[in-house]
Amino acid sequence: MTTSELINPNALESYFWHWQGHRIKYTVKGQGEPILLIHGFGASIGHWRKNIPALSQENYRVYGLDLLGFGGSDKPQLDYTVDLWRDLIRDFWQAHINKPTVFVGNSIGGLLTLMILAKYPEISKGGVLINCAGGLNHRPDELNLPLRFIMGTFAKLVSSPVTGKFIFNTIRQKQRIRRTLYQVYCDRNAVTDELVDILYQPSCDPGAQKVFASVLTAPPGPHPRELLPQIEQPLLVLWGTDDPWTPITGSKMYQERAENVHHTEFYPIPKAGHCPHDENPHQVNELMLNWLNRL
Repeated sequence: MTTSELINPNALESYFWHWQGHRIKYTVKGQGEPILLIHGFGASIGHWRKNIPALSQENYRVYGLDLLGFGGSDKPQLDYTVDLWRDLIRDFWQAHINKPTVFVGNSIGGLLTLMILAKYPEISKGGVLINCAGGLNHRPDELNLPLRFIMGTFAKLVSSPVTGKFIFNTIRQKQRIRRTLYQVYCDRNAVTDELVDILYQPSCDPGAQKVFASVLTAPPGPHPRELLPQIEQPLLVLWGTDDPWTPITGSKMYQERAENVHHTEFYPIPKAGHCPHDENPHQVNELMLNWLNRL
């Protein structure tokens, strides 16, 4: 059963869909060819608030969903993996779209986009990657020994029934969220109270701390390098040039693919960090629409 609610007069209308006994929040706007937006770690539909209106006005039907464990979706206690979310996205597509779709993902959402294109090519028309993550979390072999120890210790503390809740409640304070955003956004003016609230509010939900701990200790999933050779659909890759989390230096494989594969395009987004779709939406929307119109 699907229900709907209007959050406020200026907000996107939200709906709820039940998947494997859990309530999943989603939105849809516009008419035309389908696009499905997939957010990154800790984010939600609201992170696409500057993109959905622009895309939906150009003869596209734009869907966005909150992954299980994030945003307004349920936050059950279970083992969170990229495979779980990949299956959620596939089932959502089957229930609500059911025609070849362009998948768009930021960060972890980009990795999920690659996984969908590789595993289920029949449901995808193409993919847009925005500062695509290399994994659900850092791979141990990619970290130096001191940082590997620090991250391992932190994951254990967050997962601990003794210290986990205290650490999580400290991390999710609004001023700490703002400071983290200042690290990954070049334009501090883009770090608004609205954006902070988009990340803060879901952290108040029961189960949010357990989700955070599960994701930190989950396997990273397939590396994009393994997935790219399996993908034949058109790809648009956008990358904020000043991203400290997924630096543009790590995008060489996409740039090389764009030089050698006809259906791949790569564009750097100057003076933008990890989330250029939110920091520089005008340029990102324009690049996406130009590419979509050429498909």
